[in-house]
Amino acid sequence: MVAGEASGDMLGSMMIQALQRRFPNAEFVGIAGPKMQSAGCRTLFPMETLAVNGYAEVLRNLRPILSIRKQLKLALLQDPPDVFIGVDAPDFNFGLEKSLKSAGITTVHYVSPSIWAWRGERIKKIAQCVSHMLTLFPMEAPLYQKQGIPVSYVGHPLADVFPLQPDRELMREQMRIAAHFKVFALLPGSRQNEVRSLAATYVETARL
Repeated sequence: MVAGEASGDMLGSMMIQALQRRFPNAEFVGIAGPKMQSAGCRTLFPMETLAVNGYAEVLRNLRPILSIRKQLKLALLQDPPDVFIGVDAPDFNFGLEKSLKSAGITTVHYVSPSIWAWRGERIKKIAQCVSHMLTLFPMEAPLYQKQGIPVSYVGHPLADVFPLQPDRELMREQMRIAAHFKVFALLPGSRQNEVRSLAATYVETARL
């Protein structure tokens, strides 16, 4: 399994727990963050190296990222897993999945890129990379079915974690927010570098 950022680490850890219930003797290895490691995945490389965004940061880290992908590919080809699961991180995982699939290894990709919103032509490349796609949203599955790509709509695991009707009074009490205060959610993303680069802009916007 390979995750490339905190959100993928969370989704990956929940998948590991679900798979362990069905396959208690399964072993997990790859690139994992703290949550996946706690769930039982042995990590071969630090996930933080992959958690980059923006062209400048990607270029600064391109050499170590490509080196990690090459080393991981060789390791998996030498000792093939029963299945490879890429958790999001399409820019890293699709290239790896293509090589593994060509070698006869079953590749599953968990979390579809937003092909319904932009760069829909990517689905042709995806067909070369994945043996099976797992989607979070129901409208994504038909896009893959039309291209003959095996796909399953699995839903978002957080839908089982958060209540559909949250108790706002309880949350205000827990966070010590007075009833007359307005509440705005600031959601800068899960990457630390995103938070660092956008936090000031978010705060200034909120002050308006």
